[in-house]
Amino acid sequence: MRVPVGYAYSKVEVGVHFQHTLTVTETHLVMAAGLFGDFNPLHIDEEFAAKTQYGTRILHGPFTAALMTASVGLFFAGSAIGYLEHNCRFTAPVKPGDTLTTSWTVTRKVDKPKHRGGIVELQAVCRNQQGVAVAEAEGRVLVGEGDERTVG
Repeated sequence: MRVPVGYAYSKVEVGVHFQHTLTVTETHLVMAAGLFGDFNPLHIDEEFAAKTQYGTRILHGPFTAALMTASVGLFFAGSAIGYLEHNCRFTAPVKPGDTLTTSWTVTRKVDKPKHRGGIVELQAVCRNQQGVAVAEAEGRVLVGEGDERTVG
């Protein structure tokens, strides 16, 4: 298995951008309902959802937020100590078949010598295949230097 190489705190600079793209499938929608225990008909009943303003089922907001954080986990693979905070605002529905691209920007770094690293503050926008922003987020990650053999 290939383990991704993430970035150590000292290698990350304010202004750095990174992104991740994923197509939302029927499986994502079903898994989200089971994981969260949220069986609202807007998410699981196509007949019901077809009569709503969305015209079809939509993905759970918290699952959209979780999908957005995947690129953070990959960017800091091997160096992240903990994901401290995630604030997300949903601006448009996400439907099965949508391809989401989440773009993150490092906005600030706060040194934490005790942890041999610091806090990396981030902002993101998640857009669908038509370029519509479906969510905006801010996050804070405690990042260390990681294993020097594997971290860029």
